[in-house]
Amino acid sequence: MVARIVARRAFSTTRARLSSPYHYPEGPRTNLPFNTKTRFFALRYWGFMATGFFAPFGIAAWQTYKPKA
Repeated sequence: MVARIVARRAFSTTRARLSSPYHYPEGPRTNLPFNTKTRFFALRYWGFMATGFFAPFGIAAWQTYKPKA
């Protein structure tokens, strides 16, 4: 009984069509929204990360030391 049910399901897969508008290239770095091979990428990356990390501390300090109105 179980063998008949499993055999009846007929799982199949199809090869990805490269002409399809929904198929994207595969491989390393193809899923990133930016190009890591550009010049000064490391500098821009770490600048972006440092800004995101230190911004809350700068905002907190500014809120602490601004004059009370």
